[in-house]
Amino acid sequence: MNSDWSLDPQLAAECTVLGDLPLSRALLNNDANYPWVILVPRRAGMTELIDLPEHERATLTKEINDTSRALKAISKCDKLNVAALGNVVSQLHVHIIARFRTDAAWPNPVWGKAPRKDYEPNARKRLIMGLSERLQIEPVQG
Repeated sequence: MNSDWSLDPQLAAECTVLGDLPLSRALLNNDANYPWVILVPRRAGMTELIDLPEHERATLTKEINDTSRALKAISKCDKLNVAALGNVVSQLHVHIIARFRTDAAWPNPVWGKAPRKDYEPNARKRLIMGLSERLQIEPVQG
């Protein structure tokens, strides 16, 4: 898609690659406190939504909507938080976080509220399989 593009090292270290959507690489944040997907448009040098051409912003919006619906259906969450902050990782990426009234940070933002928690292997596998199936994600080759 974009030969100069590469995933930010911090995102790579903190996430599991789910696969590729038409524009974005879909990642699962490795924190079981909150079911959390991150979409990263595979475009080099992008830091803001406004950096994308209009047709790609429309594609990203569709991917956010589809991912939000899939995550909500799978997690049965009370609320979705969708954000493109970029204060720590400047590479354009969008967080889609399933929130529960019972989660460690509710009703506050998730950042810095609870220590990262590993997924139980079966729960992680079920979440990945459910998201991949609902989003028809293409696995990343090589």
